[in-house]
Amino acid sequence: MKPTPFFLSLMGFSLLAACAANAQATRTWVSGVGDDANPCSRTAPCKTFAGAISKTAAGGEIDALDPGGFGTVTITKSITLDGGGGIVASILAGGTSGININAATTDVVTIRNLSITGIRQSTSPGTNGIVLNTAGALHIESCRIFGFATNGISITPSSMPTAGSQVIIDDTVVQNNGAAGLQITGNAADVHVSVYNSRFTGNVNGVVAADFGRVAISHSDASGNSSVGFLAQAANGNTTMNIAESNAANNLVAGVQAGGAAANSIMRLSNVSLLANTTGMTTGTNGSIISYGNNTNANGGTPNTTEPLQ
Repeated sequence: MKPTPFFLSLMGFSLLAACAANAQATRTWVSGVGDDANPCSRTAPCKTFAGAISKTAAGGEIDALDPGGFGTVTITKSITLDGGGGIVASILAGGTSGININAATTDVVTIRNLSITGIRQSTSPGTNGIVLNTAGALHIESCRIFGFATNGISITPSSMPTAGSQVIIDDTVVQNNGAAGLQITGNAADVHVSVYNSRFTGNVNGVVAADFGRVAISHSDASGNSSVGFLAQAANGNTTMNIAESNAANNLVAGVQAGGAAANSIMRLSNVSLLANTTGMTTGTNGSIISYGNNTNANGGTPNTTEPLQ
């Protein structure tokens, strides 16, 4: 029996769908001399992250072949952006955010080895460096984020997995931003953020844990900010910031501050150095600073309470 036109059309559609699925590679490439019309292979790379992401399968990776500016991007699936060793890849964001993450609550996003700049001194600076709107987990590794009108990193998930979003920030420098280096604000569910070996300098506030923040910081620095180095201040949902083996110096208001708004804000300090701040420690309404008795504070202010080292 001869195939009907409908059957032939259906077969053709199926083949096209299969080809489209096969076109998404698990690893794609961008280059300063690439073209988004290319398949984003190593020998025919794309020009921008936005051009490559549609050709990269969920869970895949986009790598930079050489130095270049690869454009702002919105991420809607599990993916890794890797700028290569030595941070050769950059994103220049004027009038917008550098990276927006609007993924599913089961997706894992990794951003690694990128320089993201907002040109704060320009007439149209970028708004935020990295914005997490929705995702299951976000890893930011070995990045440099600077010069944005608002926040360097904005963790403000509108919806989260049952256990809450998990954010890991490692070996990252966030500086010269018009609000916070790192801003954490949950929405009726906890946001878990771990920061290690990172610096937040020259911002208004270094690190801010607001509503529903569950923040752990170690071996990190929040210095030279025009207001507070480490700030736990929640209005609508209790927040906790735990800081260990870290430094806050030369901040013009305080090295650390807990409270100042309507919800409970708890800060725990262990082996934290507070030097050359206008005030070392300060607490506001509903704020509590707990010291483990091994901190250095050269500029006044005392914890509300102490806890023995376990």
